[in-house]
Amino acid sequence: MIIKNEIRILGWDDGPFPKGGKGKAILVGTVFRGASFMDGVLKTEIDIDGTDATEKIVSAVRRTKHKDLRVIMLGGITFGGFNFVDIKKLHRKTGLPVLVVIRRRTDMKNFRAAMKKLPEFEKRWKAVESAGEFNRIKVGSRGKSIYFQKTGLREEECRKIIRLTAKRGLVPEPLRVAHLIASGIVKGESIGRA
Repeated sequence: MIIKNEIRILGWDDGPFPKGGKGKAILVGTVFRGASFMDGVLKTEIDIDGTDATEKIVSAVRRTKHKDLRVIMLGGITFGGFNFVDIKKLHRKTGLPVLVVIRRRTDMKNFRAAMKKLPEFEKRWKAVESAGEFNRIKVGSRGKSIYFQKTGLREEECRKIIRLTAKRGLVPEPLRVAHLIASGIVKGESIGRA
């Protein structure tokens, strides 16, 4: 893949949601040209601790007017608690590569233990395992580490996309702005870090 400075990226993050496994959480997608210009915003809702995140993102991508997307970027593989995204299925159904970016490497032992309490554990865990290994990358002027997982992209392509889009902190702009918008919708004002 040729990574241009204005590569079209659709970054997804969730907003705050009530704990306890009931209700809906919002997912916001921002369409960015690299890190410099936002072209659009998408929104969908998912079940808290549900299993519909992958299909909801697929549906949003298929119906968007933004047809020049090159990469889907996710702020993790779970949203709204433990509503997982099967990144391989997302890649297959949209035809777009998927890049997952997180601040801290997940403690898989604790993650698995928490997930075991939910229905359809095996299906959820299979999606988690299929996301692959965590790759580390140093970004920013201080050289702090963040982590990524991928499908449909080579590791070096991921590194180039992250370095291109992480301009105002550790988190790439499509994710940072999606988080700000999602938290602003839910709380009336943006809060926290992506």
